[in-house]
Amino acid sequence: MACHAPTGWRLLVDAAGQPGAANMSVDQALLDDAAGSGTATLRLYRWEPPCLSFGRNEPAAGHYDRAEIQRLGIDVVRRPTGGRAVWHEHEVTYAVAAPIERFGSLREAYCGIHERIAAGLRALGVETSVAPTRPSAFPPTRPGSCFDTAVAGEILVRGRKLVGSAQVRQGSALLQHGSILLAGSQEMIRAVSRQPSTVSGATTLSAELGRPVMFEEVAEAIVRAWGESPPCAALDRPTPPSTAAFRSPAWTWRH
Repeated sequence: MACHAPTGWRLLVDAAGQPGAANMSVDQALLDDAAGSGTATLRLYRWEPPCLSFGRNEPAAGHYDRAEIQRLGIDVVRRPTGGRAVWHEHEVTYAVAAPIERFGSLREAYCGIHERIAAGLRALGVETSVAPTRPSAFPPTRPGSCFDTAVAGEILVRGRKLVGSAQVRQGSALLQHGSILLAGSQEMIRAVSRQPSTVSGATTLSAELGRPVMFEEVAEAIVRAWGESPPCAALDRPTPPSTAAFRSPAWTWRH
C-alpha cells in the first residue's frame, strides 16, 4: 500500500511478505530515493519465507554454519545496514528512509524514530522504556542475535528487547530499519551459529500482552503514532535492480 501524507512522508505497507533479497532491495531503493530526491518514506513489511539476515559488516562466514543453513533451506540475506543477525519470522519490520536533516543528526533520527514506534506500541497497551547507555555485554564481532543485548536508545519492555534496529548513511540520507517481534524466538540463529550464545534478551508483543498480536494492528498503531494520514491502495512496482545483488552469495558471505 502507498500514499503521500500531507507532511511529505510516503507511507508503504507491504503485508503480503517477500523474500529477504526483495525486501532489502526495496529498502535500498527507498534510501536511493531519499539521497537523490529528498523523499521521506516509512515502510512496514514482513518476510515470506522466514529469513536469516546478517548485518552489513558482520563476519558471517566464520560465525555461521553455511552448510547447515543450506541443509535447512533457510532464506538468507545480508542487510545494507549494520548490526548482528536477525531471524525474521513473526514480526513487523519497519524501514525509514529520509534526508538526515529531517531529524537533525543520525543519533537524533535513531531516537526520534524509536519514540514514534514506542508511542504506537504504548497505544496497544505495552509499557515501553528506552535502553540506557552502558557497555555492551558482547563484543560486536561475536556471533549471535541482535536481540541478545540492547544498545542505548532501543525499545525495551521490562528490561527485555522488543525492537531491534540498524542504520546506515548514504550521502545526505539515512536508512533505519528494524524488527518489532510479534511472537516466536531467535533460536534459529543459535541453531546455525558456530559459537551459540546462551543469552536471550528478547521479548515479544504476544508474550507481553498475553494474546496473539497481528501484523495489521501493529502497523495501524505505528501509522497513527507517526502522525500521518493512513496508507491507501496498494501500488504495483517493479523489482528494484539491486535484488540480484542482495541474492548473490558473494554479497551475503563476503565477510
